[in-house]
Amino acid sequence: MSGALPVLDRPLTRNVRADRSPTDMAAYEANGGYRGLRAALAMSAADCLQVLKDSNLRGRGGAGFPTGMKWSFVPMGDACSPGHKYLICNADEMEPGTFKDRLLMECDPHQLVEGMICAAYTLQADVAYIFIRAEYHKATRLLQEAIDACKAKGYLGDNILGSGYNLEMHVHSSAGRYICGEETALISSLEGKRANPRAKPPFPQVSGLWGRPTIVNNVETLCNVHHIIERGADWFQSLGLTADAGTKLYGVSGRVKNPGCWELPMGTPVREIIEEYAGGMEEGYQLRGFLPGGGSTDFLTVEHLDLAMDYDTIGKAGSRMGTGTMIILDDKTCPVGFVKNLTEFFAQESCGFCTPCRDGLPWSAQVLDDIEHGRGLPEDMDTLQRQVAFIGAIGNTHCALAPGAMEPIQSALKYFREDFERHIDGGSCPYCDGGNS
Repeated sequence: MSGALPVLDRPLTRNVRADRSPTDMAAYEANGGYRGLRAALAMSAADCLQVLKDSNLRGRGGAGFPTGMKWSFVPMGDACSPGHKYLICNADEMEPGTFKDRLLMECDPHQLVEGMICAAYTLQADVAYIFIRAEYHKATRLLQEAIDACKAKGYLGDNILGSGYNLEMHVHSSAGRYICGEETALISSLEGKRANPRAKPPFPQVSGLWGRPTIVNNVETLCNVHHIIERGADWFQSLGLTADAGTKLYGVSGRVKNPGCWELPMGTPVREIIEEYAGGMEEGYQLRGFLPGGGSTDFLTVEHLDLAMDYDTIGKAGSRMGTGTMIILDDKTCPVGFVKNLTEFFAQESCGFCTPCRDGLPWSAQVLDDIEHGRGLPEDMDTLQRQVAFIGAIGNTHCALAPGAMEPIQSALKYFREDFERHIDGGSCPYCDGGNS
């Protein structure tokens, strides 16, 4: 649940206890909680935004877009017409293999609430929503308790701490759809509509929730905000090992000895995360590949173990860091079955708005199922390559769901092509019924 860094260098998990019991208001304040809020209120919104820009905080939800730059597109002052301005926390966490935000919300709910208050003040938003996955019952309850405690202390509501700033915050349980990871689909869902992505422009920063300026950010991103405002941009930049600043919650799942989630410096090498923190592979298993940032990223292999886990490095290697939560492929797990399982998930989660995603993903899943169960034909390989080339191209679909779903397929064809061919040539899965690689 935490790395080997000193407490001040582990801002996100400093309150995470070994038994994972939640931190209440008293314990949170005793460890410096809500000092970031007081620091923010002592500054102007413009100064807070500049600190965020200078810090080089990048979004932790997957895309890695600079947070300060994103926020700078929100109209401020006279440029914003009268009416509400919204901040939304995306706590849906539907990316396969990802479980980092749940850790933060269940173990330290006040950290998210404080980060959101500081973010809302920076944006001069007066209404904030936590859009949370319906299955996260414990986190939902704890966040609501934290909000209620903040209202009682004067950290939320009217005239926060005598500053004249007003903010209301709500917890909204979502129906739980992967497409809500796309911010405009989330906004549509929050409005009570079908969760379909919207055409852009207009961008949510100008016209989002109910047509008003809106910012949507991930849980981990927002949990960093008050720490940065309290301690400064230079402190945050000093935490990273590469050009990307801060710490990161890295996760590993699969056949490793110690699957879990750890806060480590941004840019920690892949090998260190897998071998030192995750304990290496289970006995009798070898690492064959891994998805570095959840189910919608490209496979990397053992040749990439010494890469730094940051956005630019992983991008240059042909994948994406995404959520920073690795899914391990071992040498006794069928790559075809692995990818088929993911593709079936993405096909189910399509919003159905555009044809390449609505029809192309189920088609791809069926082709993979045929190959996995011995019904594959040599021409199926060409079909998959055409699907990857068309569906995987940004611009051919309404949003990025389908291109993301193609990433595991295209990289599996690149690195594990012989496994597909063995399925087709042998008329069965070589990993089943005692078969091995």
